[in-house]
Amino acid sequence: MAKPRVGLGIIGAGYAAQFHVASARRVRQVEVEIVGVASRTEEKVRRFAQEQGLPFWTTEVDRLLERPDVDVVSLCVPVSAHAPLALRAAAAGKHIICEKPLTGYCGEERPGEELVGHTVPRREMFRQAVAQAKAMVEAAQRHGVLLMYAENWVYAPAVAKARRLLQAAQGTLLDIRAEESHSGSHSPYSYRWRTSGGGSLLRLGSHPVGVALHLKRYEGMMREGKPIVPVAVMGEVGRLTKIPSFLREERHWVVTGWEDVEDWACCIITFSDGSHATILSTDVSLGGVRNQLELLLSNARIQCNLNPNNLCVAYAPAPEVFQEEYLSEKLETKAGWSWPSVDEDFMHGYPQEMEDFLGAVAYQSPPLSDGWLGLEVVKVIYAAYQSAEEGRRISIDDSN
Repeated sequence: MAKPRVGLGIIGAGYAAQFHVASARRVRQVEVEIVGVASRTEEKVRRFAQEQGLPFWTTEVDRLLERPDVDVVSLCVPVSAHAPLALRAAAAGKHIICEKPLTGYCGEERPGEELVGHTVPRREMFRQAVAQAKAMVEAAQRHGVLLMYAENWVYAPAVAKARRLLQAAQGTLLDIRAEESHSGSHSPYSYRWRTSGGGSLLRLGSHPVGVALHLKRYEGMMREGKPIVPVAVMGEVGRLTKIPSFLREERHWVVTGWEDVEDWACCIITFSDGSHATILSTDVSLGGVRNQLELLLSNARIQCNLNPNNLCVAYAPAPEVFQEEYLSEKLETKAGWSWPSVDEDFMHGYPQEMEDFLGAVAYQSPPLSDGWLGLEVVKVIYAAYQSAEEGRRISIDDSN
């Protein structure tokens, strides 16, 4: 029996686009045709198409969207472009894979308001970001297409196993502790609120927040047939690379240059059943990426070590020993002990995510990570920003 065909279009030609293409090529349950790529810069999109062996490239998104052989598009673009491109794709009848976060507040084109993180109240950011996220979800529903939220942690093998353990244990998930931290992004989009929509809480914290909301939703559906949802948030943010003693240091091992966004954040989420999740996300953590999740149940305890993990552990007395061999993302040196990544894309859930998304398109089934999850993540994170600014606990509702 022939496998169904799904035509995939890529919007964007940067880092995220590379692993979307690589993941699509590992899909097995459907026949994937990567039709082409669209991006604004001609030289960049042409080079991407050549490197990836794609037959079609364009600097005009509508040329990709109007192709009848494109069934679904992957939005691999800065967060400021997510909402407008998702609305255009939905109107064109294309299913949508949207990178995280689903959307965010990136300001308006007003003179003198380049650094919106210093000028716009977080309450207003919450209102506009949530409105954009809702518009994306509603547009997909209105046009009969899927909005799939690319939260890869949901698909990581460790988290998939944690779901099965949660199902087997049948205990109450009392406490979730999750973190994504590393030494900082080098993308110029990440330095200012206008292009990133926020700092470490949005850019890194979307992952642990998303998986916490996903697991509580899963628990609620498993036990009561209805999701357990976030109802309140307390947040705190910081700009640790602005500390005077740090600024006086001759050498900085972590990324600096953040303009109006935070490089450290923590938030506590309260759920409708009274349980909690504590989320940490920072850009000041040396030693490589730290992606970790811990679940405290009434009858079990589960730890998920996405990064680092000990599938492979190595030692080198000098950084040149391992030469050009890749070890792990954001690692400052190859000297000493390290935890080299073993099929990093698989351990992070990228191929499994694409398998689920393209299978959902082919078989008209709901994806595991959908627009609902993306919308809830936006609500939680911007409520946490409001909490940090106003110094109080914020209820998550539309009256903020």
